[in-house]
Amino acid sequence: MSWFKRKQNAVLGIDISSAAVKLLELSKSGPHYRVESFAVAPLHQAPLIEKNIAHVDTIAEAIKTALLRSQSKLNEATVAVSGSAVITKMITMPSSLSDFEMENQIMIEADQYVPYSLDEVNFDFEVQGINDNNPDLVNVLFVASRRENVDDRVEALVKAGLKASIIDVETFAMENAFSLLPDPFKNSTGAKTVAIADIGSTISTLTLLHNGRVIYTREQEFGGKQLTEEIQRRYGLSYQEAGMGKRHGGLPENYIVDVLGPFKRAMVQQIQRSLQFFVSSSANRTIDCIILAGGCASIQGVDKLVESNLGVPTYIANPFINMTLSNKINSDTLYSDAPAMMIACGLALRSFD
Repeated sequence: MSWFKRKQNAVLGIDISSAAVKLLELSKSGPHYRVESFAVAPLHQAPLIEKNIAHVDTIAEAIKTALLRSQSKLNEATVAVSGSAVITKMITMPSSLSDFEMENQIMIEADQYVPYSLDEVNFDFEVQGINDNNPDLVNVLFVASRRENVDDRVEALVKAGLKASIIDVETFAMENAFSLLPDPFKNSTGAKTVAIADIGSTISTLTLLHNGRVIYTREQEFGGKQLTEEIQRRYGLSYQEAGMGKRHGGLPENYIVDVLGPFKRAMVQQIQRSLQFFVSSSANRTIDCIILAGGCASIQGVDKLVESNLGVPTYIANPFINMTLSNKINSDTLYSDAPAMMIACGLALRSFD
């Protein structure tokens, strides 16, 4: 098992979040992708605490449920650790070194980059290319995480009957999925800086990409759980009833104005605040467009509200927009879940590295 291992077989992309396990299987013919299977299994407990797995068995059961629903026959998977649980460092090394020599050198120097004992850490590296300032050097991306962050995810997969073939990082998976999005997000006139605001159940992650590569990421505690809890409090419902009402309707008439409206405005403020942190730390950097991802991106009209308040073109993420679907996929369900499937999609793409 490795972070950047070249794939041997097709892998399932499995995104473990605080609200659900999202599973995706892709195939590829020439340049075209096809969705072979997908499933979302909700998590009714709190199996993650600040993106660390607290209840491995709960996660494993949800993965089993998603596997059954998806009808996938694959038995290898890739999962991701949170960007905030990972140390990344770009280092330079002589281009003449072999992979083996590079690995030995990194092992000798790793304690410079990691504030933990090395026996508590999983780490890996990937050569990114020739250094711009010195052609005799290569840029090497070094990635490390506490061993428990990796082991818990591997254990959950194993208990669900799967083999963990690759451990990725959520930030890199998001970058990978971004490559699937059509213009106007990329490859048009000049270099573009794009903000992806991924608003999940409990955590919001802002990822900034320039020329398709991640240059900044920031996590904040904010998400759709706050809306569910407000519905629960306002209307005297159980948490499950509030969640069902949020997704499928049937709430009192004043819900749109009195509950959903304030949450949407709070979401806009959250994105605005996170963007301000980025802009204040980046000289002369303007945002060309905003992409909304995560479950909260499916809230009707939130893209127009973000665009009108922030003055930046805003779109809803749909990594499947140019993909064909196998006949067992319910297209309506897939497309309604699409904004929340970006990380799963980025992970599933590791089948084609």
